[in-house]
Amino acid sequence: MNGLTIIDMHTHIWRGRYESDERQLLQAIERYGLRRIYVSALGGYTPDEETVDELNARTADFVRRYPDRVSGYVYVSPEHKNALDVLRRGIEEQGLSGLKLWVSTYCDEPCVFPLIEYCEDNGLPVLVHSFHKANGQVASETVGKNVAVLARRYPKAKLIMAHLGGNCYNGVPAIRDCKNVWCDYCGSIFRGDELNYAVEQLGADRLLYGTDMPGSFVVNIGQALEADITDADRDKILYRNTEKLFDRSFRL
Repeated sequence: MNGLTIIDMHTHIWRGRYESDERQLLQAIERYGLRRIYVSALGGYTPDEETVDELNARTADFVRRYPDRVSGYVYVSPEHKNALDVLRRGIEEQGLSGLKLWVSTYCDEPCVFPLIEYCEDNGLPVLVHSFHKANGQVASETVGKNVAVLARRYPKAKLIMAHLGGNCYNGVPAIRDCKNVWCDYCGSIFRGDELNYAVEQLGADRLLYGTDMPGSFVVNIGQALEADITDADRDKILYRNTEKLFDRSFRL
């Protein structure tokens, strides 16, 4: 797209519509010339162990079919007794690249700790859904303060607070002093001034480009193009920071 290099580090395929979601993501890769996307499969707020296995198998299959353009996260429900085994299998056998935590538990619950320790030991990023809502907050849905607690417990872990915390004025201040937390601004929910605010508070080095696709790619890229930032900082957000973060040799 206009000569830009772009990595979309936050996309999904959803249970019950795997094929259509994959088609949309592949179309976006071709239409916008994306270098790579990072995908997690989701389905239900509290999936059972069999569903988690299905989700990760589908992600791994997508990665195997398009290894030059698609990478994946292992989705784990930390409250499951086999959660650490699921993570290990996803990384060591299924070829996935990071951990995805959603809403089945808060990210700072003790059951999450063994997963973070594994990721820390292996240089893996952890994408943490975080969303502060005025209405409709999901039970056990992480917000910025939970991410901050986890980050301070594990200062060497590479954590990503998704969606700028769902409300950037709530989420960003909570993790501002946690140098091991990056943020994406995906979800087509923010105005351009909120990306500028995040750059002012965190610096461009801690921001990542994601869209939450399938859905609108154009809104999210428009926010990056219209932000009051330098071309060098825009490149950091669009791809350079993600490349660095997913390099397993990069440690804090």
